[in-house]
Amino acid sequence: MTLAVAAFGSGALHAQAATAPDRELVVATKQAPPFAIKQPDGSWSGMSIALWKRIADQAHLRFRLVETQGVPDLLDGVANGRFDVGVAAVTVTAERARKVDFTQPFYNTGLGVAVPVNENPWVAIGRALLSFGFFQAVAVLLGFAMAVGFLIWMLERRKTEHFGGGAKGLGSSFWWSTIAMTQAGAAQNAPTTLPGRIVAMGWMIASVIAIAVFTAGITSTLTRRGLEGAVHGFNDLRSVRVGAVANSATADYLARQRLSFRTFPDIQGGLSALGRGTIDAFVHDKPLLTWMVRSDFSASARVVDTSFSSESYAIVLPKDSALRPMLDLAVLDQIEGDWWQQTVFETLGNAQSR
Repeated sequence: MTLAVAAFGSGALHAQAATAPDRELVVATKQAPPFAIKQPDGSWSGMSIALWKRIADQAHLRFRLVETQGVPDLLDGVANGRFDVGVAAVTVTAERARKVDFTQPFYNTGLGVAVPVNENPWVAIGRALLSFGFFQAVAVLLGFAMAVGFLIWMLERRKTEHFGGGAKGLGSSFWWSTIAMTQAGAAQNAPTTLPGRIVAMGWMIASVIAIAVFTAGITSTLTRRGLEGAVHGFNDLRSVRVGAVANSATADYLARQRLSFRTFPDIQGGLSALGRGTIDAFVHDKPLLTWMVRSDFSASARVVDTSFSSESYAIVLPKDSALRPMLDLAVLDQIEGDWWQQTVFETLGNAQSR
């Protein structure tokens, strides 16, 4: 039995070692700080690069890094066999998984939103007052006022002179109902019949509550918009000018949500447009966006304290790559260790990587 176990263990180790190719691997990457950063001397650093180098060192993999112009070039090169591995900040999507394979994710994140630092609060307040939600609330209040006015007209039109006369009386009824809702001069031209007065009393009490709720909601919204700006969540993007990187997972997500946006070739172009006032918000992977804003655009942009959607970064491999079983286990070993958690904390200020 001892010999059998030893033989089995030796075979397993031999099978694991056989997965490591003897040739030099061609590893594609691209600039994606803080995950992949090209240094002035041509060397590469960053979280993804450090992870790959650590895995390659422990698995005794020989490799050379090759820079690509963007994620589409990286994916195409891996898919057609020009590259053996892709390492950067590439998110896993269904469309991409149809032509390449991905290892276990090494970082889970969401989309972030950058907005101008010096955003005019009155612009944000103006957008709030012109938003669909504001007009919807006003329409609901007026609808209730019209319904009550019509009911009072039905009860009063044959017994009260100022509510009689067809369309003229109906208009007077609508007007009185609206005045009663605002608690301004409701005693004039009020209903005179008992049923009409019962309806009027109920409406005046209900309208006090409705106006109070409406006023509180509007005040809260305007205060928040004035202090924090026009964008603090995904739904706010529907009322502002939005930018995103072209041919990115972010652009695909915004398109699926039927949200109009303007595209830019890279993050720098989008944040520059944000600083010039060409757009009101720029959406991208939150860790990459946060890093870029802190490094180069802290004077003109800030990242709001929210995120949406869910995205995972993983190493890219050709379909049916012999490296995948080994790399899957290696990635899990690394991200579950203290080394990776410390790296994430030091780079991004948090340890949420899984």
